[in-house]
Amino acid sequence: MEQTPTGTPVGVDDPYDYAGRCDHLTSDGHCRLAREYADRDPQFARERARENYDCVAAADGCEFTDCPHYSSTSDGRECSRCGLEEIRIAHDEAARPLLEEHHLSYGSRDGPEPTHEITVSLCRWCHAKVHNSFARIDDDASPDPEAIAAREARRSKEMDEFGFRSARDRADE
Repeated sequence: MEQTPTGTPVGVDDPYDYAGRCDHLTSDGHCRLAREYADRDPQFARERARENYDCVAAADGCEFTDCPHYSSTSDGRECSRCGLEEIRIAHDEAARPLLEEHHLSYGSRDGPEPTHEITVSLCRWCHAKVHNSFARIDDDASPDPEAIAAREARRSKEMDEFGFRSARDRADE
């Protein structure tokens, strides 16, 4: 199983099995990084400019992994392991997110082969289990009871903020 730089497991054998489309790919097939952030890698930006900023992986026979700047990060909407969806509480700086970004691969251009940043979203309960070697990302799992309780508490708080009243509450008046 792959490991983080500090030696804890990431929960998968091959991070690329969980990688999605590149974060830099625009809807028209261009590389956003080369077009808008050329200062990060001027040589790469010049090469892409000569190719009309076309994405490296958009070429016939290429994969996203062929690009030195490939990055696939999570959208943070639901846990990739148990399916728990995120509910964010606005205006509450102390509220810890239900979901955390979990690195399957850390992006680095050091060494002979560049590595690519690949992340998935995990609820904090699954995240702890994966890093403590109790679980893998591809386990068939249900949300932890504590995770469900935390999510439902947020839903209740959200409904209170909206002034929601159930039909039962309105009928009792």
